[in-house]
Amino acid sequence: MLYPRIILSQIQDALKYFPVVLITGARQVGKSTIALSLMDNYIILDDITAYSSAKADPQLFIENIKKTVVIDEIQKIPELLKAIKIDVDRNRINGNYLLTGSSNILAYKDVADTLAGRIAIFELMPLSCKEIFSKNEDVIEILFSGKLNELSPASISNEILLNQIIKGGYPEVQKIDTKKSRYIWFSSYIRTYIERDVRDIGELRNIDKFIRVYNILAPRSGNMINKSDISRDASVDMKTLDNYIELLKMVYQIFLLKPYSKNIGKRFSKTEKIFFTDSGILSHLLGISSVEDLMNSHYKGSIFETFVFVEILKAVKYSQKPLDLYFYRTSDGKEIDFIVESGSGIIAIEVKFSQTVTINDFKHIVYLKKSDPKFKAGYVLYMGTQILPFGENLFALPAGILF
Repeated sequence: MLYPRIILSQIQDALKYFPVVLITGARQVGKSTIALSLMDNYIILDDITAYSSAKADPQLFIENIKKTVVIDEIQKIPELLKAIKIDVDRNRINGNYLLTGSSNILAYKDVADTLAGRIAIFELMPLSCKEIFSKNEDVIEILFSGKLNELSPASISNEILLNQIIKGGYPEVQKIDTKKSRYIWFSSYIRTYIERDVRDIGELRNIDKFIRVYNILAPRSGNMINKSDISRDASVDMKTLDNYIELLKMVYQIFLLKPYSKNIGKRFSKTEKIFFTDSGILSHLLGISSVEDLMNSHYKGSIFETFVFVEILKAVKYSQKPLDLYFYRTSDGKEIDFIVESGSGIIAIEVKFSQTVTINDFKHIVYLKKSDPKFKAGYVLYMGTQILPFGENLFALPAGILF
């Protein structure tokens, strides 16, 4: 099944105005599927012959391939980017190159500036719930506008929601119906792709220690990152830990969320929050394969918050408007799970794994509302089915709005 990808129209537009378009993202999120839907000429650097030719003489390789062209897994030979730059500067034709990469190619040394002004970059994430259920409304835009009547959450049952949390967003997982097969897929994904990719892009002397850190990070998803504790529990030094965290970011498995730090008269925490980028992989690492497992898990609140975070992050990244995502925490302990900033306005989102909401759940949102003139609206996402008001521009919203 081909899922409608929200970002597709933006990629199509970019091909009209840029000679190079790069689609990055984790393995198996659908980059190649999008690329193949846009161009017929397709070169994959996983192919040993294509790899050997490109590696031997990148410039000659680029000069001789037919354009327009998809070059898949560009991170395998970053030197090709310099050859592409030379070709573009000689003969700039928009839409000539569509590149894909499964690690953050722009984090490589000397690569970030190579195609400056010549390249449009898009990050493709695992499927959003909107994409899986073939919906296309911009939930963040609706939350900023306050037109909540445009949301349609009632058709999503808690059983559907909880099962989707366990599945996550990788396209192949959506086709798998049994717990055993899902377990095999996630285990294979970690072993085949994550381990291989981090070996390809970074210095990794001990894969066992890396996987230990990866597993130790899982129960911390949705929490402030305490590197001293992680270093101690994993028995690795701080430099090694920093390297492992950077590698996991580069292969799009974790995201470090920054605090909202505009000056509104309070000193804010500068420690980041760590989130896994797929609730399915997180559930797998925490031994959760069924709704019963999830409901009995000590980590169910963190998993639910991670799920909501990832859905909001996808909406933010795919938005037509520039948006920024933060969390909120003051030095005196006031916390809000997520702040979305758009130009001169912000909305606050609190997450509650419960079927009930009270006015007390809005107390820190109310504080922000009174103290920050950029405040537009505040929401508590919960497991109920009703959109309910709790004051001016304050609402409880079913998590089903994400579908």
